[in-house]
Amino acid sequence: MIAVAIAFWLSLALIAYTHLGYPLVLRVLVLMKRARPGGRPGRAGAEHPPVDSLPAVSLIVAAYEEEEVIEAKLANARALDYPADRLQTIVASDGSSDGTVARARAAGADLVLDLPRGGKLAAQNAAAERASGEILAFSDANAAWAPDALRRLVAPFADPAVGYACGMVSLLDPGGGNLEGAYWRYEMAVREMESELAGVTAGNGAIYAVRRSAYVPLPPSGSHDLSFPFLFAKRGLRSLYLPDAAAEEKMVPTLEGEFARKRRMMLGVWDIAVGEGMLRPRGYPALYGFEILSHRLLRYLTPFLHVLAFVANLALLGEGWVYRATLAVQLGFLAAALLGRWLPLGPLRVARYYALTTASIAAGLWDRLRGGAPGTWEKAEGTR
Repeated sequence: MIAVAIAFWLSLALIAYTHLGYPLVLRVLVLMKRARPGGRPGRAGAEHPPVDSLPAVSLIVAAYEEEEVIEAKLANARALDYPADRLQTIVASDGSSDGTVARARAAGADLVLDLPRGGKLAAQNAAAERASGEILAFSDANAAWAPDALRRLVAPFADPAVGYACGMVSLLDPGGGNLEGAYWRYEMAVREMESELAGVTAGNGAIYAVRRSAYVPLPPSGSHDLSFPFLFAKRGLRSLYLPDAAAEEKMVPTLEGEFARKRRMMLGVWDIAVGEGMLRPRGYPALYGFEILSHRLLRYLTPFLHVLAFVANLALLGEGWVYRATLAVQLGFLAAALLGRWLPLGPLRVARYYALTTASIAAGLWDRLRGGAPGTWEKAEGTR
């Protein structure tokens, strides 16, 4: 039973570390870095570069069936505080059958690509190939950027060691049925510390930019959000999070919808983690490798660690009262997650959100094993 007990306590320790311990360790490492001479940087992206130093930017929006929002997105792009002669807007329609292409052209996009259905990455790759900007900025069709967001987003690229930068997206939840916003604030706090320490391990699709010379065409199963930061780290380029480069977009209105969205996202994460080499340590700077281990590998293993902890706990029930207590806690948590479906109480909803988010990782792996690598994509229901 010693091996079972070790498996039980180690599983719990790793779950606690990746969600609670890792942010605390990050905080200590950031404070240690700041304490060194010259170790405290200014807030990246907070300054406004002079107009004559601004790079040419191509703003790319991959769109599938986005006739509801594409005109507003292009109007938002035109309203950015950025010289019009240095900003190219590109809409890459991924086989849209609605009015996306016509409305994008009518709204004044500089380039509209009416592509056959091939997936988001295929559309982004095609747009990047046709783009003229020194910096490639990307955004979701339903994301609205603050007027100064693009200036702040491109500012760090004055440093040739920067390959990727993502901004801060506020998630709007008019109905209050989703807890993703609360989780997202936690996630952004972690990414801000990662950015200062060694670079972020993931970005977000609402607002980010890539140095054109560093752009890598990715396969359909890839993701700019997950793939670019670690691929660039292996090439000696930093990936930053800029909280002052602000955007907002509407989130999925229900926890069940959020589960479905995350399940689709997790479908491709296994190809990225294994096939593209995210989890292969060779080439990483030491601190960035630590971030990948703590924030990515352990996070993706969380559902399986929970299963291991539960099974081991059952096997240890005859070994003392402590294991009866820990099993009661685990069963109580599962009961709270189930009750959260019908009772809108805060603790129950938090338990349900955590359970569904964690389960989505395993569900994505199941879908990948059953159906193969992902290709096409769908917009999340209720986010337009």
